[in-house]
Amino acid sequence: MFVTNEATILHADVDAFFAAVEQRDDPSLRGRPVIVGGWVVLAASYEAKAQGVRTAMGVARARRLCPDAVVVEPRMSAYTKASRAVYRVFDDTSPLVEGLSIDEAFLEVRGVRRLSGTPTEIAERLRAEVRERVGLPITVGIARTKFLAKVASGVAKPNGLLVVPPDRELAFLQPLPVERLWGVGRVTSAKLHRLGIRTVGEVAQLAEPTLVSLLGRASGRHLNALAHNRDPRPVQGRRRRRSIGAQRALGRSPTSLEDVDAALVGLVDRVTRRMRAAGRVGRTVVLRLRFDDFSRATRSHTLHRATASTQAILDTARELLGVAVPFIERRRRRP
Repeated sequence: MFVTNEATILHADVDAFFAAVEQRDDPSLRGRPVIVGGWVVLAASYEAKAQGVRTAMGVARARRLCPDAVVVEPRMSAYTKASRAVYRVFDDTSPLVEGLSIDEAFLEVRGVRRLSGTPTEIAERLRAEVRERVGLPITVGIARTKFLAKVASGVAKPNGLLVVPPDRELAFLQPLPVERLWGVGRVTSAKLHRLGIRTVGEVAQLAEPTLVSLLGRASGRHLNALAHNRDPRPVQGRRRRRSIGAQRALGRSPTSLEDVDAALVGLVDRVTRRMRAAGRVGRTVVLRLRFDDFSRATRSHTLHRATASTQAILDTARELLGVAVPFIERRRRRP
């Protein structure tokens, strides 16, 4: 087990990455609401988010929410180039960088303190260099654990820096809403809300067996650990992942197959962007569905040739969704 008593883990995350690249490259878009996407929102600037626009939302709905938004077609080559430039700054900052996606990473800076200064000084320099060398805003959270560093960067957005000292971890974490815990999507948060549980501190007050009985063994133990900031995972340098995935909760309200398909488009786009950014290809497409009672359905298909093509993988994912439709319909008919 890896344990440190210092806040030396940085979580660095470019703010509204795709939209920020568009605003950087076209000065007329700066300060304006920007939506990146064709008929599904792939990214939105903070000006658009302030009016309710969210990733994976249909562009038509986004336009209704934000009629003055500028909609631009995605430019994947520009985003990949910007990502590589950002990662060069990460690599110049610390020898231990764990990439999470095209626009965010963990950095362990404990080993470079003698040469580079305190974690706060290192983070301030990183933010300045990303702004100067890449022209993008980036937020950094600093904490003793990976989980809390990511929470800190989420709280500090946009374009911020937040340090959580070891002696203030629970004081910072536990007043936050339960949605800040990894793994708490719409379904789990709704279940917790119905029980009157709205903050991380209220989750922490429940015994682990109680959470397990409410949410299942894996989720209960996971949330109990995070609510007490127990996360022993070290930052691990670049390593090849055997799989790349994404997920999205659709909530408890009635959901049409069109809604599911729109979400699927966004997920496939997210996964294939990450594959291309990492220089990866894959052959097996897996579709997993989880319902509000935590039951699951899984379908998979192996392609003849490995690919990172969005269209090829989307076509396969849609075929798998079609295979799963009878199961979904049976779930709908249950009382």
